[in-house]
Amino acid sequence: MKPHEIVVISGKGGTGKTTLTSLLVASFGKTVICDADVDAPDLEILLKPEPLGEKPFWGMQTAKVDPSLCAGCSACVRACRFDAITMAEGKAVVNTSFCEGCDVCRRVCPESAISLLDTRQGTSYEGLTDFGPMWHAKLNPGGENSGKLVQFLRESALRTAREKGIPLILTDGPPGIACPAISAMTGADLAIVVTEPSGAAFHDVDRLSQVTARFGIPTAFVINKADLAPRMTEKLKEEAKAGNWKIIGEIPFKRAVVDAVAETRIPVLELEEEIKLIRKELDVFL
Repeated sequence: MKPHEIVVISGKGGTGKTTLTSLLVASFGKTVICDADVDAPDLEILLKPEPLGEKPFWGMQTAKVDPSLCAGCSACVRACRFDAITMAEGKAVVNTSFCEGCDVCRRVCPESAISLLDTRQGTSYEGLTDFGPMWHAKLNPGGENSGKLVQFLRESALRTAREKGIPLILTDGPPGIACPAISAMTGADLAIVVTEPSGAAFHDVDRLSQVTARFGIPTAFVINKADLAPRMTEKLKEEAKAGNWKIIGEIPFKRAVVDAVAETRIPVLELEEEIKLIRKELDVFL
């Protein structure tokens, strides 16, 4: 039987998405954990996985010039639409941060001085936490193909869950609605959107609900720091009711939670009652 997968997402960074994920991990007990926020992974700070192994992540290919063969004709510079190639001291030089691996430069080079090489874009890690196996990764600064890396992590988490007979995968997804976020949520059994009572929240909640609806993903919402702006929280609830969005919990602002996270520990005791209520709602979905 396919394990259930819950992905926690948000419209922007800093809403409390990772903190909520860690609380759910602790609440459910044994799960397979996946940190799919590969551009800014920090779930490991709270869960402290014991390293079991790591693998290089190879993204798209990028061009490389052999200076011993380059005649300095600059045909590749003229052909590159991404401005990834410049001339330096009479030789072509590739800026791999701009290169899209389109292969045009190699094809136009009369000296066959250009080749396409696999480029390491990051590293994936397998670990073991007190709550179960964990898969996470770090994308190199400016690294490409983050959606592909997210897909690898989710596939690895699913394989681990099946091999170990663990019925639930909890995924900390990337913020926003770009390629990595879509890669993290497609095929999930439930998406939990974490938002805050602010003006931007209405836009974030609306666009995320449109994306999850397009992919047919059941969606629930949690309002974090709900007591900081009570009027805005009430407006969010009204908007949720009008849009048929299910709010499964509210989390108040507590300085003790901030202190717990600063101490790199999961604020289980500080939010015990709130997580119990969210778990009760989640049991209906699962």
